[in-house]
Amino acid sequence: MAQADVDMKFLGQFAANVDFDHPFLAKTLFTIMGNLTMLSDRVVRARKLRRLDTTRDTKSVDLYCRIIWYAREGLKLLEEYVLPMVANFGPLKVLCHKLRASYYHLYVLFHNMPQITAKAGGGQVHTPPGLKSPRNARVDKGKAPDRGVLDRDIYRPSSVQPTHPIEGGPVGGISPPPPEFAPNFLVPSADYRPIALQCFQEATHLAEKLLWGSHPLRLSVRVEYSAFLYDCLHERDSSRQLAKATIAEVYNAQEGMDDDMFEDAAQLVGILGKMMKRGLGSRGSSSTPGGGSTGTGRTPPRKGAASIQVPVPSPGMDNAI
Repeated sequence: MAQADVDMKFLGQFAANVDFDHPFLAKTLFTIMGNLTMLSDRVVRARKLRRLDTTRDTKSVDLYCRIIWYAREGLKLLEEYVLPMVANFGPLKVLCHKLRASYYHLYVLFHNMPQITAKAGGGQVHTPPGLKSPRNARVDKGKAPDRGVLDRDIYRPSSVQPTHPIEGGPVGGISPPPPEFAPNFLVPSADYRPIALQCFQEATHLAEKLLWGSHPLRLSVRVEYSAFLYDCLHERDSSRQLAKATIAEVYNAQEGMDDDMFEDAAQLVGILGKMMKRGLGSRGSSSTPGGGSTGTGRTPPRKGAASIQVPVPSPGMDNAI
């Protein structure tokens, strides 16, 4: 969550700086900052629950609903009230586009269809016609589930007709359609990976254009983009290459930083060093393009900035987790 801390820090600074000239924009930025504060703890808890049970048929569905609701509200504020007003603000523009990609990243993690928790290389898992996922079956606390309820075709009207036309459902005794996955009433169930990928590419392009190579916001964009490629698209080689190229840009940079920005950049470079070796095991002992080993103990120089073209990975959506 280091990149989230950096984003929050810069968001608060930008909101305070524009408060006098653009009070409405500043108020909206502070609102988004509060939204991200409410999101951060819930995302951490949801990730811990997912490690315990990699399926999504868990008690954390309510937590997913809250995450999706906060993400939807923050995304609406960002797209309708902030992005149209930050075209000439440079670093703030980069941050806002990065936050938009972050919100869609949450959609992918917690509300994507097909689910990213499906095994890579296999066919997508769909509920067969006439069956319902066990997560929608209401089970009384302390009682075992009724297997007859789970095995019965819930799409067929019940054979027990109500004694009154209104009792048990609409007039005529027609059963209502079965409930869908809980968060579907918040945002449509869809594959959000293509739009999330597009948003990350736009944020990356803006960061390369407007920020120097060791700027913490530029590193924040690259850190989350690399994580998205690895976790959501299964583009693991592209993820490692992006992290490696970003570290090279930092060590070749020549612009100066103050102490606060230097500490943020050093922390993000450490994360990028781990992501560059992620999934390689003992083979991940390669050196950085700058010439040294990529241990997390190294820190970026206080000066820097050469722009290296990073190949944008193709939007291959077939390898869901």
